[in-house]
Amino acid sequence: MLASRRLKWPIVAISLILTALIFGFAPAGLEQSEAGGNLPTGSQSAAVDKALAQFQQSESAPAIVVITRDSGSLSPADLAALQPLTQSLATTYAQGAPLPIIPAEDLSAAIVPVPLATSEVIEDNSAQVAELRADISADLPAGLTAQVTGGPAFKADLAAVFAGADVKLLIATASVVAVLLLVTYRSPFLWLVPLTVIGVADQAAAKLVNAASHLFGFPIDGSITGITSVLVFGAGTNYALLLIARYREELRRHDDRYRAMSFAVRGAGHAVIASSSTVVVALLLLSFASTPMYRILGWASAIGIVVAVIAALCVLPAALLLFPRGIFWPFVPRLGGADPSETGPWARIGRTVVARPRRVALIGTVLLLALGGGLIGIQNGLSQSEQFREVPEAVVGQEVLAKSFGAGYAQPTIVLVPSEATDATVARAQSVAGVTGAAAGDSANGQTQVRVTLASEPGSEQSGQTITALRAALGEQALVGGADAQTLDKKNAADRDTALIIPLVLVAVFLILIVLLRALVAPVLLLATVLASYVASLGAGWLIFDHILGFPALDLGVPLLAFLFLVALGVDYNIFLALRAREEAEKLPTREAMVKALAVTGGVITSAGILLAAVFAVLGVLPLVTLAQLGVIVGFGVLLDTLVVRSLIVPALAAWCGERFWWPRHPRASVSAEVVAEPAAG
Repeated sequence: MLASRRLKWPIVAISLILTALIFGFAPAGLEQSEAGGNLPTGSQSAAVDKALAQFQQSESAPAIVVITRDSGSLSPADLAALQPLTQSLATTYAQGAPLPIIPAEDLSAAIVPVPLATSEVIEDNSAQVAELRADISADLPAGLTAQVTGGPAFKADLAAVFAGADVKLLIATASVVAVLLLVTYRSPFLWLVPLTVIGVADQAAAKLVNAASHLFGFPIDGSITGITSVLVFGAGTNYALLLIARYREELRRHDDRYRAMSFAVRGAGHAVIASSSTVVVALLLLSFASTPMYRILGWASAIGIVVAVIAALCVLPAALLLFPRGIFWPFVPRLGGADPSETGPWARIGRTVVARPRRVALIGTVLLLALGGGLIGIQNGLSQSEQFREVPEAVVGQEVLAKSFGAGYAQPTIVLVPSEATDATVARAQSVAGVTGAAAGDSANGQTQVRVTLASEPGSEQSGQTITALRAALGEQALVGGADAQTLDKKNAADRDTALIIPLVLVAVFLILIVLLRALVAPVLLLATVLASYVASLGAGWLIFDHILGFPALDLGVPLLAFLFLVALGVDYNIFLALRAREEAEKLPTREAMVKALAVTGGVITSAGILLAAVFAVLGVLPLVTLAQLGVIVGFGVLLDTLVVRSLIVPALAAWCGERFWWPRHPRASVSAEVVAEPAAG
């Protein structure tokens, strides 16, 4: 037994040795090396991105320097004054080849395309863009302003969002967890044990994810590691709270703390393994997604959850047993001491709910429906420039470029066609509504690039419609790629993934609940409440984004990821409550069993929910709209699930159903069958 006197020191020692080995030998993560790496499998834009490697100019990518006058339009003297700057840039970045200065027709701006060498390393691209910006700043004539935009600049500015993000996120998450654990336990010592164990587990999980990225060949970035870290801290601390609460409960029944821990691990471990299995299965179902980012996030997060479970059920019990009962000071549980849950606020809430179950269930349902009404008018899909909370230079330059040269000038749509069909392709492309120009480009291996300029804002709905019309007009012989085509393909893939993954997760969670509870009615009701909580959270989140934060739309991946986390984590709390209610229902009527379960688990589950919501809210420290939206929706949803669904609606539904809640096999029937079978077995 892990919770024993003899094994506590070996378990702690082995965990420290394994952690040291992981820290010492795990390689750095395999980073995303190219923009097309996250494109949906089988999409046209992914095929174009892969095919472009055969073209010579794929060894460089243009950064666009957008130049404007601080007040008014550019003058011929301004354009002449830019010549020394372009000559210097040509020497540094174009091997001396002249760089053109291209003025807008109204002289509101001018651009200078600067070729930057493509690199497999993100830091190298960022360094080149930073060096280019520094060179321009040093030599720019007085009175003029310059912004660097284009593909390399957007890539560099996105990388800057995550520069130091892992440290910032870790500090913010650990601080939030520390404060909430201190408030929860009201002990100057106890909170340090779970925080240390989970904190080390988080870093070990990050190293294991890095190693797995090399072993299985999936690249990771700051968003993957950030979400995984939040899950490890949130779920790991939840499991720790449940174990410590059960340990405290058992210390009132047993004088021997090792025996108390043994019962605590046995009681809480069943719920932790059941709930974590639900989360892991839901995460692994992302393997069926066509979007690589979803698959990678599923694998990385599943690794993190497994590490969190091992830390909570193996390392934490041994670590707690290193200390006497006094670790709980000043509220040390004593043998035979009164259980405060019997007369606490959650017991009173439980009795109130089961006394009026229909009224409580109906009021709770109306509340969820009202919040879900916020989905009316929801917008889905952010353009490239809308994904940053703090506007970077690449976005500013893109906006200026769009006003002066046309929205699609900096990032044209790339069409690959057989070389003999080039002229016909150019003519057909120019006839498509929303296309302002098309011209043949370089050729290689029997294929030719046709660069098509769109009139609409990059990443906008209008651009997506133009891409769809362009593909229809050009037929199957043409492959349409580029930034706008990538955005469209990602949106279509997100829609397909959502339609596939959500039913798979619901079926998997439903089957797991049937196995755990050995019932049919209870799983249906529990799953329905969690699903209603998700819809309500998404509606409330959109109201916040639309009316308070001013976000124009939800990011494409937010609805699916929010569903995944809210359903998997929301079912966690229902599992904790329902398993304890089933345990109590072996000797009590369902109504009384639910009151007892709510009284015993109410405090710890509420603390866990508040902590998990706060941890997800920490994602807001990163200046990326996607993570901020995910943090708000999941944080709000966890609070809603904890304070309303699990505390009020589920107990009300159980009391309303009565003994039918456990249909077709009541817990007392199982106990009776075991008692009857025992003499026969002897």
